[in-house]
Amino acid sequence: MRVFQEEQKMNQIWIKVALGIALIVTFIPIVKNWNVISLQSSFVQFKNFLGPIIVLLVFFLIERITLKTRIDEHGISYQYFPFHWTFKTIKWNEIKLTSIRKYNAISEYGGWGIRVGFLTKKGKAFTTCGSIGLQLILKNGKKILIGTHKKEELNKALELYKNKLT
Repeated sequence: MRVFQEEQKMNQIWIKVALGIALIVTFIPIVKNWNVISLQSSFVQFKNFLGPIIVLLVFFLIERITLKTRIDEHGISYQYFPFHWTFKTIKWNEIKLTSIRKYNAISEYGGWGIRVGFLTKKGKAFTTCGSIGLQLILKNGKKILIGTHKKEELNKALELYKNKLT
């Protein structure tokens, strides 16, 4: 029994830079008006800090995002934490076709993350960054793309279990 496992983080530097800029921009009015803000009620003070708090919460969320992929004798499983608390498993007998392909996250799905290609009928995508993914076409017609950074290992795992596709 061979198991393929991969764990990816949302580690695109431009996202962190953009959030850093947003944090600075939301703090500037607070710093400029600190003399007035410090004299206001606690509720009004909280409202002034709401922007930076939201930016920090988004930053914290993005830092926690993890895409886990697992391929074993049962099928292909994925978990996009914190949006999926448990693995979602697609059993081998539900899969019509698997392939590893290059994709364009922006033009095909509108970006990285959990995406649904409504207009292009590309199906769902679960990605963190990059442009290589495992394309699944299910017997019910649904399409799922799972991003990967381990193309060679993934290909070996698919070869090992290709006889499971019926």
